[in-house]
Amino acid sequence: MGNSLMRIVLFGAEADELRSVVARHPLLEIVEADPEAIVCYGGDGTLLTAERRWPGTPKVPIRNSQRGKRCIAHPPEQVIERLAVGGLAQTAYLKLGCLIRHAGQTEPGLYLSAMNEFNVHMGRINSAVRFRMWLNDEPYAEGREILGDGLVVSTPFGSTAYFSHITRGVFHTGIGVAFQNTTEHTNHVIVPEETAIRVVITRGPAQLAHDNAPECLSLEEGHELAVMRHSEPAIMLTWESMVYQSDEF
Repeated sequence: MGNSLMRIVLFGAEADELRSVVARHPLLEIVEADPEAIVCYGGDGTLLTAERRWPGTPKVPIRNSQRGKRCIAHPPEQVIERLAVGGLAQTAYLKLGCLIRHAGQTEPGLYLSAMNEFNVHMGRINSAVRFRMWLNDEPYAEGREILGDGLVVSTPFGSTAYFSHITRGVFHTGIGVAFQNTTEHTNHVIVPEETAIRVVITRGPAQLAHDNAPECLSLEEGHELAVMRHSEPAIMLTWESMVYQSDEF
């Protein structure tokens, strides 16, 4: 990086504004396919969308939004210059994978990935969702059925989002589970990132959302979610090295 040509994609509603900036750097080439880095120009949602579209490809998140906590706030010209000379810091961020299947289903289930979180929420505003949870096959809360609005399974990176709205806090390592207005005595639990989390819906309806994906998945009684660390992290190129995955850029 910095000594050879780098193929980049410009991504975001106003990303074309950066074309003239990139043109000043002969070692950067704007492409439509097979990029080596994605320059995200927007806010946090732009970054999440880019990670879904190009998973694992390094992202350069440049802020073009008042809400871009996970975007570099320095002027685009300076960020692009650092990218061209290999001056940005690379950090790997934990992602989550979720396998969804119905009880008794034998064929492979649906697999989704998330950089921020998986969010299970009641499907009807006037009807709570019920579920049970296991951590590495050990029943959580002695196997009691949990009743409430739902739960959020979050990465440290995503803990500054919906997780923090529920718990009023963030975490730096592991996987966080936040309970939304449930019968549990605590509103969250943090487990090691190697933990396999299994959730079974015992009464629906419910909805499953992941990050800012526009589509939601309907869940009913018997649906099972298996959430665990994704095999491939998200790679960020930031202005400086990050101490914690929950830090703002």
